[in-house]
Amino acid sequence: MSIKIKFLGGVKTVTGSSHLICAGKTEVLLDAGLFQGHRDAFYEVNTTFHYNPRTIKAMVLSHAHIDHCGNIPNLIKQGLRCKIYTTSATRDLADLMLIDSGKIQEEDVRYVNKINQRINMPLRKPLYTAKEASRATKIFRPIAYNQKFCIARDVCATILDAGHILGSGTVVLDIKDGQSSLRLGYAVDLGRKNLPLLGDPVIPKGLDYLIMESTYGGRLHRPIEEAQSKLREAISRAVRRGGKVLIPSFTLERTQEVIYFLNELLKDKLIPSVPIYVDSPLATSITDLFEYHIDFLNDKTKRAFDKGDNPFELLNLRFIRDQKESKALNIDKRPMIIIAGSGMCESGRILHHLQNNIEDTRNMVLVVGYMAADTLGRRIVEKNPFVKIFGVEYELNAEVVVINAFSGHADQTELLDFVSGCLPLKRIFLVHGEVEQSQALAGILTQRGLDVRIPEKDEEVLLN
Repeated sequence: MSIKIKFLGGVKTVTGSSHLICAGKTEVLLDAGLFQGHRDAFYEVNTTFHYNPRTIKAMVLSHAHIDHCGNIPNLIKQGLRCKIYTTSATRDLADLMLIDSGKIQEEDVRYVNKINQRINMPLRKPLYTAKEASRATKIFRPIAYNQKFCIARDVCATILDAGHILGSGTVVLDIKDGQSSLRLGYAVDLGRKNLPLLGDPVIPKGLDYLIMESTYGGRLHRPIEEAQSKLREAISRAVRRGGKVLIPSFTLERTQEVIYFLNELLKDKLIPSVPIYVDSPLATSITDLFEYHIDFLNDKTKRAFDKGDNPFELLNLRFIRDQKESKALNIDKRPMIIIAGSGMCESGRILHHLQNNIEDTRNMVLVVGYMAADTLGRRIVEKNPFVKIFGVEYELNAEVVVINAFSGHADQTELLDFVSGCLPLKRIFLVHGEVEQSQALAGILTQRGLDVRIPEKDEEVLLN
C-alpha cells in the first residue's frame, strides 16, 4: 500500500491550510481552511478542488481559526459527507466562527452586487451563507486529548494539546502499511510555552514524518511577560492625559488574553481603574466558551476558577452586543479601554471607534496583533499621517503603540525545540509560513542533518 501526502493549501503562505493523506484507497483530510486574499483570488482558490470531497473517509480539524476550518461548509456543499473529528472546544468555537464567516460573505456579496448591477456585471454568490455554516458542525465528532481512535480503515488518530488557542490540537496519525506502520505528526499551528490561559504544547513521540508550521520560522518573540509591562505603561500614559485606549483585537484568543492581562494589572493596582468594554458580539460569545470549557485551560487558570476568581469577570468590564450601546461609547468622553474587532482594522466595530477617536491626540491605538500589508491596521502601525476610514481621510493624531510580545505562534527557537523533541524523523515538511520564514527554518534544520522539504501547492509526496 502506498501512503501519500497531497499539500492542498497553506504552503508558502499562512492561509488556507489543508492537506490530504492517501493510504491506499483511504483518504483522510487534515483541515479545510479558507484561503484569504483579494476577492477574485478568494473565490477561485476556495472553489477549486484537486480532489473529490465525496471520497474523503474522515477529516481531522486541528483548531477553529478560519484559515483552518473556514472552507468546511463549502466542502459539504460539494459533497463532503464524512465525520469531522476534533476537540469539543474546537467544535463549539468553529460553530461561532463559521456562522460569522457566512455572515461576512453575505454582506460582502450584497455590497459587490450593488456595484455589479450598476455596471451590468454578473452577480456573485457567497461560498456559503450563515445558515449553511450553521449546519456544518452537525457532522463534527468531539474527542478528548490523548485519546487514540480509529477514523478510517488502517488509520488511527490522536489529538494532543497544541497550546495555540482553546481546544487546538497537534494531530498524530498512525497508518498501517501492510505488516508495518507509519506515524505522521501534523503540528499546524503551534503555541508558545507559558502563555496565559492555555497549557504548553505537547510534543508527540515516535514520529516518522512531521508536517509543521513555520509562521515565525525566522523570528524570535519577545517574552510574553513583556506584553504585560508594556500594556501597563501604555494604558497608564493614555489615561493620565484623559484619553481613550482603542485595542483592535482578534476575537478568538487575543481578546481573551488581553482581558486576562488587564485583570492581573487591575488586581495588582498597576493601572488606573477605568471602564473596559469588549465591543464585539462574537468575542463575547467566544469568551463564554472559555468559561464553559474550563478543562481546556491551564492548571493556574483552573485553580483561579475553583477559587471563584474568574479572569473574565472584572468589576469594570462590560461586554457589548447591542449596536446602540457601541455607538454610545463614542459620545462618552471619559477615559476608557475599548477592545473591538477586527484585528487588522478592515471591518467590524473598531472602524467606528477609530473614525471618532483617531484625530484626538489624547487617545491611543494599541496594537496587539499582526497587521498584514495593505490593511488599515498596517497603515496605522506605519503611522501614516492620514488614513482612510469608510472612504474618508482622517488625520492620525492618536498615539500608536505596538506590542509585539503578544503572539500565539511558536517562534524559531520554540519550533526548533519542538522538532528536537520529535526526533528521530525521516523527513519534515514545512508549511503555513511565508517563503522567507520557511526557508530560514529549513536552513537551520538542514544544518542539523535533517531532511527538510518546503512543498509546493498541490504537490504529492510518497512516504516510504
